[in-house]
Amino acid sequence: CATLTVSTKSIAKNKRRERSSSTKKTVNMYFRRTALVSAICATSVAAFTFAPNTRHVSNNAFSPAAMQKYDISAKMSTVTETETSEDVVVPMRPPITLPWDEISTQLTEKFGYTAEDLEAYNTLDNDKEALLDLYKAMNKARAFENACNQAYMQGKIRGFMHLDNGQESIPALVEYAMKNDDKKYSYYREHTHAIASGVDMGAVMAELFMKETGTCKGAGGSMHIFDKDTYFQGGWALVAEQLPYAAGAAKSILLDQALGLSDNEDIEKVNVAPPEDDDRIGVVFVGEGGSQNGRMAEILNAAAKDNLPLLILTIDNGRAINTFTPDIAKNSDVYKQGEHYGVPGLLVDGLNVADVAKGGKAVIDYIRSGKGPAMLQVHTYRFNGHSPADPEHERGRKEEKAWARVNQDPLKEFEAKYIASGLFTEDELKATRKEILAEVKQAVKFADESQMPPVTLAKELEYPDAPDTDYNLKPAPTFADEVNARTISTEQMDTIQAHISSLREKAVAGEISVGDAINLAIHEEMLRDPTTTIHAEDLQAGSSYDIPKLTQQTYGQIRAADEIIDEGHFIGKALGEAMNGYRPIVELMNTNFGIYGMAEISSAGNTYATTGGQFDMPMTIIGAGGTAPNQALGAEHSQPLHAYVMGIPGLKICTAASPDAAYGITKSMIRDNGPCFLFCPVKMMKESKGKVDLDKCMPLNKAALLHEASQSAVDSGNAVTVLTYLHGVKEAQLSIDEIKAEGFDIDLIELRTLKPLDMETISKSLARTNKLCILDESTKSGGVGATISAAVSEELFDLLDAPVKRLCMDDAPVPYASSMEEAVVKRGADLVQGVFDICTKKW
Repeated sequence: CATLTVSTKSIAKNKRRERSSSTKKTVNMYFRRTALVSAICATSVAAFTFAPNTRHVSNNAFSPAAMQKYDISAKMSTVTETETSEDVVVPMRPPITLPWDEISTQLTEKFGYTAEDLEAYNTLDNDKEALLDLYKAMNKARAFENACNQAYMQGKIRGFMHLDNGQESIPALVEYAMKNDDKKYSYYREHTHAIASGVDMGAVMAELFMKETGTCKGAGGSMHIFDKDTYFQGGWALVAEQLPYAAGAAKSILLDQALGLSDNEDIEKVNVAPPEDDDRIGVVFVGEGGSQNGRMAEILNAAAKDNLPLLILTIDNGRAINTFTPDIAKNSDVYKQGEHYGVPGLLVDGLNVADVAKGGKAVIDYIRSGKGPAMLQVHTYRFNGHSPADPEHERGRKEEKAWARVNQDPLKEFEAKYIASGLFTEDELKATRKEILAEVKQAVKFADESQMPPVTLAKELEYPDAPDTDYNLKPAPTFADEVNARTISTEQMDTIQAHISSLREKAVAGEISVGDAINLAIHEEMLRDPTTTIHAEDLQAGSSYDIPKLTQQTYGQIRAADEIIDEGHFIGKALGEAMNGYRPIVELMNTNFGIYGMAEISSAGNTYATTGGQFDMPMTIIGAGGTAPNQALGAEHSQPLHAYVMGIPGLKICTAASPDAAYGITKSMIRDNGPCFLFCPVKMMKESKGKVDLDKCMPLNKAALLHEASQSAVDSGNAVTVLTYLHGVKEAQLSIDEIKAEGFDIDLIELRTLKPLDMETISKSLARTNKLCILDESTKSGGVGATISAAVSEELFDLLDAPVKRLCMDDAPVPYASSMEEAVVKRGADLVQGVFDICTKKW
């Protein structure tokens, strides 16, 4: 920590009180608390604007000479004050001194710009029209957020809301340097980013007001602003989750260029190559607190490896929520994090909007030129708390806000600078503020007068494609043959067609495995629709079960990507691709590894609804999982992820214990416009073989009756409906003869769809047997069987003559030793006993 002697004569006086002595002492930053309720609630742009001649803290007091050049991670928590009769406000986080010549030096050293190159950016300094646009953008952001704050206090905006006051130079940069078709990903403090991107202000306000005219029909709210037409793609509530999504979006730009595809007016892929000067980029906004997340290292690696056209824009307000970021982060110089990956970064001061615009545009132009990803860190101060409901108990936060409003306001700085220079008059800027206030007032009026969405909309937004969709009827893209011809060589096509023919022969002969059946379906669908991509670990080698075999060798790295060992990262990249016209497949090797990607899986399920139906999410996740008896894989590889994800809205979740089911379900999932998850039995991926009904898509909402109890067993009351899936299918099939030998029989139903659940098939069987036994490959608490049992009890209770018999895994972790594992994992022997018990009324 730096210890400085600060003269009160060089610092603005915020509070006065008498002292009894003038001794020199060290104090832990005495701050005054200022009542700002009226300013917080004000809708006026000038609510936090002070007289132009008000002096701010001299930057010289915190010159970079006192700390490492450009190193903003240096912090000051203790200040030595020469006591006088006046108290002094000293910020925990000092401002930075960063004139344009030092920014130019960064651009020269890190980005390869010459002095002549940079002269083009300096024209902004005397461009009155462009500067006025920057001022308008900042005022629009300030006025909108102030109006939001007032509406929140009035109860018109609900839930969590996060305001951007003090950080207006960032939306000004967005409006100045970014284009409509740049793909923009923000975090939960995104109102101003959306508006600066061209999203209608009234629609944003209406979304906050829960109205159907909102950007997302009232389904998203403050933290989830999306707009398809302007490529504003969120609005994401989980800190740093947007990082891999933006990488996937940037990858979609490269996919467009490689495949010769572009978006039509409806933002749908058409067989038209992007223009030769296509310079679209992806942009991701993240706070400096969120930048400490491990997702940052992953996105830097991916962006550098694939040379993604991606800007990582870090908004550095020194607070991770409200906590002083240096208290929890060793290095706050986020813009330097890319150096290890060859990704350059630039630091600018958010107080000076012109320098942010010039420096930011130089960084963006670097990316547009095809040189790869870059980072931009904007040093700012956030005037409001994390949210209006925030207690702000963290040390120094309230006092810092009060100080920053006086000394670090980019609007006030702009006014003082350009009125003093004579470029603008006070009347000109006043007229601009008046114009903006009228626009904001109209946005509030529009939101107020709009209607609430109908109650039926919630269920309508559950899935993009109805559960009963017949995927056999979905047409293939008309451009498939042309794209394949220009992207797959003759040799590659001959190789893959020979591979497909070999697998189809095995399928007809009944010799194809589950893994090979999925591989066959994937190749057929990737050729049928060139927008289909695939991500996996160990992809080049075919992963563990040959699911992605020959994909990269056929379609290239652009469509078949080998990934780092972090499922959350590449599920996130797939999500970004899916939002931008592609159909990613994610192969997880073992589905338990998907635990790393729970945040991304959750967001995949929510996105269609959250965006008001604007963005489909055609993502298919496939992997081997479940818990076979005596599989000896231990607890971590035996977790029931299928049960964990059942609570995520918007997912279609299926299982397949045979090659036929695996093939047909995979094809349907790839064609579905929503997120789907296919679980296959880990111990049966190569063992289970059979015939496949080729070229047929299976429904994603139907169970399969594999064995029907005899009528005599039904008539005598000795028939039981058995529901199972994954390894339970094999265990049950192997137990049928023993069950029949005991004088009983079963309707064996394979639950090929866990969500939505096929209650129709279950009901039809229970109408015959009146007894239900569930052989469940998940835990007693929160398992699949628990969900089904509850549904049957609620909806089909009158069909039951006995309690539901659940044969589920114990809640204890699955042991490695087979002697202990028998106590946890249920198997065929347990099913035989369960059928006997329920038929003999031993419950």
